[in-house]
Amino acid sequence: MQDRNEWVMIGASAMALDKENNRCPDAILKRDRLKPERQTKPAEAGTTNKEKDGMSLPRALEGIRVVDFSWVRAGPWATRWLGALGAEIIKIEWPENERGRLPSSTTPQDVEVNLNTSGNFNDTNVNKRSLSLNVRTPQGLDIVKRLIAISDVVIENFSSRVLRNWGLGYEEQCKVKPDIVYVSMSGYGHTGRNHHYTTFGPVAQAVSGLTFISGLPDKPPAGWGWSYMDDTGGMYGAMCVLTGLYHRNMTGQGQHIDQAQMIASIPLTGPALLDFTVNGRASRRDGFPPGNRAHWPGTPLVNNYRGPTVAPHNTYRTHPGDYNDWCVIVCHADVEWQRLVQVMGQPAWATSPKFATLAGRLEHQEEMDEGIETWSMTLDKYELTERCQAAGVRALPVQSSEDRVEHDPQLRHRQMYLEMEHPALGVRKIQNAPFKLSATPAVNHLPSPLIGQHTREIVEGLLGFSHEELLAGYVDGTFWPTTRARYAYMEEMLR
Repeated sequence: MQDRNEWVMIGASAMALDKENNRCPDAILKRDRLKPERQTKPAEAGTTNKEKDGMSLPRALEGIRVVDFSWVRAGPWATRWLGALGAEIIKIEWPENERGRLPSSTTPQDVEVNLNTSGNFNDTNVNKRSLSLNVRTPQGLDIVKRLIAISDVVIENFSSRVLRNWGLGYEEQCKVKPDIVYVSMSGYGHTGRNHHYTTFGPVAQAVSGLTFISGLPDKPPAGWGWSYMDDTGGMYGAMCVLTGLYHRNMTGQGQHIDQAQMIASIPLTGPALLDFTVNGRASRRDGFPPGNRAHWPGTPLVNNYRGPTVAPHNTYRTHPGDYNDWCVIVCHADVEWQRLVQVMGQPAWATSPKFATLAGRLEHQEEMDEGIETWSMTLDKYELTERCQAAGVRALPVQSSEDRVEHDPQLRHRQMYLEMEHPALGVRKIQNAPFKLSATPAVNHLPSPLIGQHTREIVEGLLGFSHEELLAGYVDGTFWPTTRARYAYMEEMLR
């Protein structure tokens, strides 16, 4: 049984882009340069009618090609949204080291576990095509350089030395495409004494200080649940790409944008840093962090910089009292408290003068919370939300994944989760872009690829290799490990 204060509400917004002031030598190009001809356009299969309506309009990144070396979460999250904006994403992958595809607990229970059925991978990698390629061979390196030569962006989220060790550092990329926009998303960046360190989201947020300021007072830090800095880092990565493309379009110059996942976490701790440097207050102290509350009862009443110090400000159990039956209620002013009293039916305890002012509600917060929860337990979280919102009281349900995907009417109206048909997983709901563009809609237009699904399409159709050269690449291990069995769709493409 959870305490209501364990549902931690966190809100922060900041961004840090750790860019090295670096650009290709002799890469001063004409602004009106000719773009490479797009020889192959992805087939827009597996989409719904609603999505097709959006695809009848031009997309913001139409005509931009991205060579995507990213893996696991942060990098693929960036390219997922670039794809939704219309960019052509070509995912370079190899079955021996693609951790994101490895069999996992996210494969639906009624589906065979293999490299193509990870639920997490298949949500993270929609809007992309897959080229299976061993870049560590001379043939593979030559092929990927040919691809970079006709592309606009290269993106990866390896540690700082990986692409350089492959012979694909920024200087090498410039030799084949002088105005390339190269976005690296390593843990610690490509410079400094720790540039070779490896990280992932929870590690980055821990070392940045984010984890330390989470949770309840007098308890160990709680962390931020899901791998926050992977998803946030992915959004930063997409911003880096857009910034680089804008700069290139204005100047004709490409550049290396060096994003560091850990350093991107630092600005999110800005209020805590200011509180320490200006007020001399530590990030964990008596009554802080206060969990869901704006102020922890029985501790010094100070401004904790997380927002107004108000009460009520908590999460309350709702009917029928199961694991996920909770609702958040916040009153920012006395008039909002009076509205809540009316919604609750003016119970005798709530009309007591000791609750009439903010000072009184803060002083008697425990008693007030118990009274509110006695009422909230009589309603389910959605009915409670509707009644409060109708009266002008800030209240919203705590939602599970099922609640959001299947039951939220606002998300349904915004088309946040729409069905796509995947060749291995069947018809599944996939999350759409959380923003709406009126003139250039951002929509999912391709289900996530089977590994190597588009190898022939890219190698022959885009790069101009012959079918015999494709066959030879499968024989010598360029396009698929010689010791690993091929999937049926690969055998079909080789006929």
